[in-house]
Amino acid sequence: MQMTTHFSFEELTASNKAKLLNLNNTPNAEHLANLKILANGLEQIRALLNAPMSINSGYRSPAVNSAVGGVADSAHLSGYAADFTAAQFGTPLQIVEFLKNSNLQFDQIIQEGTWVHVSFAPAMRRQVLTAHFRDGETTTYSEGA
Repeated sequence: MQMTTHFSFEELTASNKAKLLNLNNTPNAEHLANLKILANGLEQIRALLNAPMSINSGYRSPAVNSAVGGVADSAHLSGYAADFTAAQFGTPLQIVEFLKNSNLQFDQIIQEGTWVHVSFAPAMRRQVLTAHFRDGETTTYSEGA
């Protein structure tokens, strides 16, 4: 089912980890409504970048979020967040810098190394963060890209 012109329900709920572990990753009605907000936000990003996007992760059920090591209050759990790349536009850092300087309304954008996390949760804080990964340690975040 197409959520918007370029984003489908299937790609916004797909999870290799869910398939591997046979976990249910079906959103409820509230999460589905939030996925529509997410898909519309992703359409805005696609238009700004003028480049196709590859969605790595969208909605996550609590079981899937736990299995992938997601934080307990992740916007993925409510259907407001997606992780993506847009290789034809540039690196995740270039994408975050570009979106930070645009008029796009978002809650959170995080440069997460090899991908970009974006959330369209209702707070719309325009928070920009960079993730820092250390082997065997909890991921930390700093302000800015």
